[in-house]
Amino acid sequence: MYDQVRQSDPEIAEILEAELGRQRNQLEMIASENFTSPAVMETMGSTLTNKYAEGYPKKRYYGGCIHVDQAETLAKKRAMALFGAERANVQPHSGSTANMTAYLAFLKPGDKILGLSLSHGGHLTHGHPVNFSGLLFDAIHYEVSPETETIDYDKLRHQALTERPKMLIGGASAYPRFWDFEKLRSIADEVDAILLFDMAHIAGLVAGGVHPSPVPLCDVVTSTTHKTLRGPRGGLILSKKDKFKAINKMNFPGIQGGPLMHMVAAKAVCFQECMQEDFKQYAKAMVSNAKTLGDALMERGFHLVSGGTDNHLLLVNVSNKGLTGKAMEELLEHVGITCNKNTVPFDQESPFVTSGVRLGTPALTTRGMGTEEMNRIAGIIDGAVQNQENQENLAGLRAEAEDLCKAFPLYPDLK
Repeated sequence: MYDQVRQSDPEIAEILEAELGRQRNQLEMIASENFTSPAVMETMGSTLTNKYAEGYPKKRYYGGCIHVDQAETLAKKRAMALFGAERANVQPHSGSTANMTAYLAFLKPGDKILGLSLSHGGHLTHGHPVNFSGLLFDAIHYEVSPETETIDYDKLRHQALTERPKMLIGGASAYPRFWDFEKLRSIADEVDAILLFDMAHIAGLVAGGVHPSPVPLCDVVTSTTHKTLRGPRGGLILSKKDKFKAINKMNFPGIQGGPLMHMVAAKAVCFQECMQEDFKQYAKAMVSNAKTLGDALMERGFHLVSGGTDNHLLLVNVSNKGLTGKAMEELLEHVGITCNKNTVPFDQESPFVTSGVRLGTPALTTRGMGTEEMNRIAGIIDGAVQNQENQENLAGLRAEAEDLCKAFPLYPDLK
């Protein structure tokens, strides 16, 4: 592998090979990361990367678009079929640009938006002041309940009635529970707001039928195509028929120029893979693995935000273990587990330190790991905390993590 790169740019080839080795030999538990199929990777590296295709199928500003038109049309049809959506735009370069497109399609700068606070599990693009969403719009936020660490929809309704946002935003980057889409729809209707749901994290669970779908009840649904969908890094917008014209116009020419056609075609491959029966089994396994891991950690005294999980991720407050999220992230890296520090609700630490870590099962499940391995991984995590100063024991835990990786090889056909 990487023969051509090795000949033309050995420095980059060395980096590529090192990263493949890292992915193969560490337990990847960042909830927003996954491993694509070889078919998706092959499509991303195809000759479609050479083609400019500003506009939409049969309405391009360049000639020679017959084949990229076919690819984009196929990606749109598959996205609509997979999620039961009336319309789909598959061009957004990322989840962030998908959100920007959706916001600007229906809002004017200064309009009020109401989304979940970042420190309570939301996302940067849901109105954080350092992000375009907070810079362009009057962003206010709802929070989880201090008692349950879950969303209190009665309190959210009261806040919406008081603030009267133009757009109500659902979705999160670190919220481990189901969303009540009927309640969100009711609140949005009561204040005459556009209802947007960002399902970037749970899209694969929705596609696999193990999470309720936001599509039937929301005006607009945005997503990434990596994470639980296991596709290429990119964005997606699904919408009702009456909202689609404004979205298309804002995506191009409003925000983006030429779409990345190799990525669009790779999205089509991803959607096709997600329609297969084995993907449904994969989605079930992601959730089962997360629940098993969560139960095993709680048995060892770890505090899980909200007391568990309904999806693919766990948010673990490690302050009762005498650690910050930053220290826990570094400790787990030392024993071969990759995760990320994360704020927890009502966190007293800074976002650069945090009191928690976010753990996810998508990538481990892709490798074929199951509940038995989740119990072993919980033991490694607990062992790392118990042996922070014992380098010999930490080395043994890392060896155990590497043994798990070897037992479930990643991309074995790539040499």
